[in-house]
Amino acid sequence: MSVPIILDCDPGHDDAVAILLAAGDPAVDLLAITTVAGNQVLEKTTLNARRVCTAAGIADVPIAAGCARPLVGRLHIADDVHGESGLDGPDFGEPTVGTVPGHAVDLMYRILARHPEPVTLVPTGPLTNIALLLTRHPDAAAHIREIVLMGGSTERGNRTPAAEFNIYVDPEAADIVFRSGLPVTMCGLNVTHQALVTPEVLARLEGLGTDLGRVCAELMTFFATTYQRLWGLPAPPLHDPVAVARVIDPTMVDCADASVAVELRGEFTRGATVVDLHRYLDRPVNARVAVRLDQERFWDRVIGAVDALGRRTAGPGDPLQGDSRTGDGPGTGHGPSTSDGPSTSDGPG
Repeated sequence: MSVPIILDCDPGHDDAVAILLAAGDPAVDLLAITTVAGNQVLEKTTLNARRVCTAAGIADVPIAAGCARPLVGRLHIADDVHGESGLDGPDFGEPTVGTVPGHAVDLMYRILARHPEPVTLVPTGPLTNIALLLTRHPDAAAHIREIVLMGGSTERGNRTPAAEFNIYVDPEAADIVFRSGLPVTMCGLNVTHQALVTPEVLARLEGLGTDLGRVCAELMTFFATTYQRLWGLPAPPLHDPVAVARVIDPTMVDCADASVAVELRGEFTRGATVVDLHRYLDRPVNARVAVRLDQERFWDRVIGAVDALGRRTAGPGDPLQGDSRTGDGPGTGHGPSTSDGPSTSDGPG
């Protein structure tokens, strides 16, 4: 039985692939996509979610825009990594998939209240929307199965020497999430740097022979160029899909129980995740922390999802339409109708 999830993201190249994995793998039921400011400003991350869904033929999953700024302080974006659009590389054109009315937090709360079983939240950007949901609607916690997030690190950061980007952008929101008492799984840099986009991975994407496979390869090529230029890494880590992979098959991502605290006051360490894997501190365990990724199975699931979506969206004249390998394939989500929902303000404050 598929796991119902809401993907809260800030596309972003790796978020784009997280969307494709969540929509194209039958092990999860993608109920909604919500967006937050992070890799770029909210207007651009929301547009990018629409672009990805249009390219992949994901038309039945509602998209809602969320918070445009962190709970405290100014927004930091990652245009040095993801480009001016937040999704530089391929030419997506104008999206045909739109957004639903209202704020992302309203959409999440409505889905949680109405869904017959608890829902897993998968945030792959700053945790502003999730923190606002938990503080504005405390009763929502009873309807959340778990939170599986991409963020933090057991080691060092990628935005400052101490802090990973998603946590650094809104550490107060991250603190709320880790203190929530909900089951939290943290997929940090220490594990996402095991999901490397190697030349072999690019060749597999290009070899799918679909427009979507080509678009993914172009996204990853831009991402690889950025990582080579900024950090001298020959293959970029594909962070965000690791969180989705953990939900798809928990055995794909090994975890250890730990206490995780978010540093809010340090002059040089604000946004750092202090992960006590060895129980040095007298603090209760509040998270599962991802430590190892089965890389072969991870890439098989990612490329399988891109393949399934790409074949589904191939045009009538595409030679792949009649390919015997097509089969029924995974679905593209079963999001609820949400056009009647109320709206809220643009964010906290």
